[in-house]
Amino acid sequence: MSEERSFGELLEESLVTIHNNEVVEGTVIGVKDSEIILNIGYKADGILTKNEYSNNPDVDLTKEVKLDDKLTVKVLKVNDGEGQVLLTYKRLQQDKMNKIFEEAMEKGEVLTGTVATALKGGLSVAYGEGRIFIPASLVSDVYERDLSKYAGQEIDFVLTEVNPRKRRIIGDRRQLVVAKKKEMQEELLAKIEVGMMIEGTVKNLTDFGAFIDLGGADGLLHISEMSWGRVEDPKKLFKVGDQVNVMIKDIVGTKIALTMKLDSNNPWRTAPEKYAKGNVVTGKVARMTDFGAFVELEEGIDALLHVSQISIEHVEKPSDVLKAGQDITAKVVDFNEEAKKISLSIKALEIENQKEAEEAPAEETIEADNAEADEEV
Repeated sequence: MSEERSFGELLEESLVTIHNNEVVEGTVIGVKDSEIILNIGYKADGILTKNEYSNNPDVDLTKEVKLDDKLTVKVLKVNDGEGQVLLTYKRLQQDKMNKIFEEAMEKGEVLTGTVATALKGGLSVAYGEGRIFIPASLVSDVYERDLSKYAGQEIDFVLTEVNPRKRRIIGDRRQLVVAKKKEMQEELLAKIEVGMMIEGTVKNLTDFGAFIDLGGADGLLHISEMSWGRVEDPKKLFKVGDQVNVMIKDIVGTKIALTMKLDSNNPWRTAPEKYAKGNVVTGKVARMTDFGAFVELEEGIDALLHVSQISIEHVEKPSDVLKAGQDITAKVVDFNEEAKKISLSIKALEIENQKEAEEAPAEETIEADNAEADEEV
């Protein structure tokens, strides 16, 4: 009996003594879909569950390890209630990651991770076996209601808080976005100048104009600069995502004013010849006031048809005889190139037509008399 006790005592002494949170090395003696079994030199085997191996729920343990592999693990519980030792691999890796995170935060290092989950309040980002939370307010430099587009994406960030005890690892992507945009803005401002043509993308539309992404900064294309003609609603002319060619009209600090009104497409270049005083022109009634109607002769050129010039007959107000969209023919009675003003008159044409009608019978009588004289001869 004493020999047996000595053997038992020797066996007990040959086994290691372990404690919670102790780091030990084990040898894989079994692998299942849900757990890995390790020989850790203790009287009981160690159990490493799938959940304690990795944060990745899709990890395949049978592909991760094989029999006789060595794993360094951490003891969670010496006795899990069934006489087995509960182990963790991911938390040991997390401890290592925490040190990496602390150093990265101190150095201001930029890290790249994959968005594991897009939550309502922010993003959960995987970096190795670590998890970083980026609050919604720190995801971008603008508010984004829906963060789902980031799911599965690789994103860059810096760390602003590393608190392993509270399991708080906070990341910040916003400051990188701001810094990148500032860098791109400075590069753009350094190479553009007033009068330069540049291609951009319609980023946003408002009642007063369109914001154009120029690849580093946004420029404003005001509604008054979209066309030489009258633009009522920018949304009828453009849509978000359209590619447009615009000219730099002005640069004040970081504000860029754009225009599509170029000398090459300025309708007033040929206006002196087309709309010279005395010319008969056609146009469309664009809008009316109490004192007259504005007639669009072509895109970018409107002329005034005063109420007194609408007809030989007295007209109380333009809307009594005209309507918007109506085509009219009139005579140019005044052209002011400097002020870009053109005045029309239908009345003048009517007077001319009336004179022609009055002169026509006299001419016909002369022709008839001549014809009778020829017959007598």
